[in-house]
Amino acid sequence: MTLTELKYIVAVARERHFGRAAEACFVSQPTLSVAIKKLEDELNVQIFERGASEVSVTSIGEQIVAQAQRVLEQTLSIKEIAKQGKDPLTGPLRVGVIYTIGPYLLPALVKKMIDTVPQMPLMLQENYTLKLIELLKQGEIDVAIMALPFPESGLMVRPLYDEPFVVAVPKGHPWEKEASIEADALKRETMLLLGSGHCFRDHVLGVCPELMRFSQSADGIQKTFEGSSLETIRHMVASGVGITVLPSTSVPASIADGRTDAGMLSYLHFAEPVPDRRVVLAWRKSFTRTQAVDAVFNAVLACELPGVAKLDLPPKLN
Repeated sequence: MTLTELKYIVAVARERHFGRAAEACFVSQPTLSVAIKKLEDELNVQIFERGASEVSVTSIGEQIVAQAQRVLEQTLSIKEIAKQGKDPLTGPLRVGVIYTIGPYLLPALVKKMIDTVPQMPLMLQENYTLKLIELLKQGEIDVAIMALPFPESGLMVRPLYDEPFVVAVPKGHPWEKEASIEADALKRETMLLLGSGHCFRDHVLGVCPELMRFSQSADGIQKTFEGSSLETIRHMVASGVGITVLPSTSVPASIADGRTDAGMLSYLHFAEPVPDRRVVLAWRKSFTRTQAVDAVFNAVLACELPGVAKLDLPPKLN
């Protein structure tokens, strides 16, 4: 039994597919399959049931995979303990960030990190919240910048800032001159949402749950559409397809205190209580480079982010 074999079975359990697991482990599928079969033969148990389109984990396999995950985490802890004798601010830091934060925070964050800890370059990865949590637990990334709530527990979580939402409408929309917009009014409009998997989609639906019930108007006309990114949705709004809700950091800084985006979009405030999201920094309990976590935290606080309320609260468990 090897750590590599344990890594392979954890990857297959996560992906439910041998091909995708092999890609995630940067090996060929035959290499991964042979290694897993070798481990099953050694243990004399079947860890996976191979189906035509999907792989499932057997009952005993669930227990083995869970233990393998713990072993891999402990192995990472040994490596991180060894690093304690070195400068925790020297060497790359692997940072994950969700898609609806990355494009708006990273330009300022990277600059701050270069200014303060140039000896610690950031290895950046954008992904969905649940995927980043998996990568954290797998030790594939060191810290993640995400938005609450998320379902996993056992991670250290430190709040960074609260980010209010704004409404984006096309130029000439009847709401353009309104002082503020009631959240309930969204259900009467054609709304543009991110696709499934994006936590910000869930945040918007939380603002106005009726949006899913009113996905079609009484005459059968579709009332909600999906986009692959906030920037794609912004362009769709500008073209007149509908309206959307955006996080305040996505509003161009040059117009954050105004209302109109190059004559194409107008950004409107919500009426009180203004919906928002809490953005946090998360990392494994076993991660020992706490000074590196502090460096990222302090750099985020030093970034100029439109509309956000900065926080400085102690770490807490999610």
